[in-house]
Amino acid sequence: MSSNSIKLLAGNSHPELAEKISRRLGVPLSKVGVYHYSNKETSVTIGESIRDEDVYIVQTGTGEQEINDFLMELLIMVHACRSASARKITAVIPNFPYARQDKKDKSRATITAKLVAKMLETAGCDHVITMDLHASQIQGFFHIPVDNLYAEPNILDYIRKNIGVENTMLVAPDAGSAKRTSTLSDKLNLNFALIHKERQKANEISRMVLVGDVTGKSCIIVDDMADTCGTLVKATDTLIANGAKEVIAIVTHGIFSGSAREKLKSGKFTKIVTTNTVPVNLDLDIYDQIDISAMLAEAIRRLHNGESVSYLFNHVVV
Repeated sequence: MSSNSIKLLAGNSHPELAEKISRRLGVPLSKVGVYHYSNKETSVTIGESIRDEDVYIVQTGTGEQEINDFLMELLIMVHACRSASARKITAVIPNFPYARQDKKDKSRATITAKLVAKMLETAGCDHVITMDLHASQIQGFFHIPVDNLYAEPNILDYIRKNIGVENTMLVAPDAGSAKRTSTLSDKLNLNFALIHKERQKANEISRMVLVGDVTGKSCIIVDDMADTCGTLVKATDTLIANGAKEVIAIVTHGIFSGSAREKLKSGKFTKIVTTNTVPVNLDLDIYDQIDISAMLAEAIRRLHNGESVSYLFNHVVV
């Protein structure tokens, strides 16, 4: 693949991931100037010609206060590329922002994930690459192609190489992650347990009920996202109280906002594992990370060359 056939741009949300993707592709990051005026307005300038080029913009949905700034930055970058006559613009968004607001779950609530989809299309986006969407129906909010990659192959590989499957059990921390956990357990030939949680209000869990026998087992909790970590910590306490030998948490998007870090430090985890879809600053000896830059780089390469992306659904990119 020639270096002038593709332009790779990076926002400010996750420069480390963008650099890794750049090295994997052998394509340098294009020059982009992102400035913030004193009133917090964002200004973007593309520092080189992208006329009639395929442009890939790497920007993830992350941060407690910055997530809206990064989303606005992405929209302006897409629009700047459209104004500069780019041939095709693909947004590479490993963690899709507002993905949890994917349905109208109460009166007068808005489906914000659909709003984000419409804004990306309006800005001039032609294609989206993302990973482990909180809800698959978000793909239907777009009128442009969306490639939703899965961290599953990398998680399976990590479990086999670093944890093992002997005397191990997978645990779904809530009903929403049951399908993902059952798929993983089938591929690993393991039993799995389910935790049913009852909420009094959003982000506040009142009670957890375990379905399954975890006595003497090494339990692996698998989820797509860890934000406030209330679910993870309570699920771990429930498993330990029911006789689990140890608890390992594996999540795709380690957001860890608010008091999450303090909760994790005081939790009873043996290990906490995330991918690097978002930057994680977790100063814990038990923390480990799965690098998914190779998968994203391969998805970009395949999309650019008109090859099938579905290969990545079941294979680890080395």
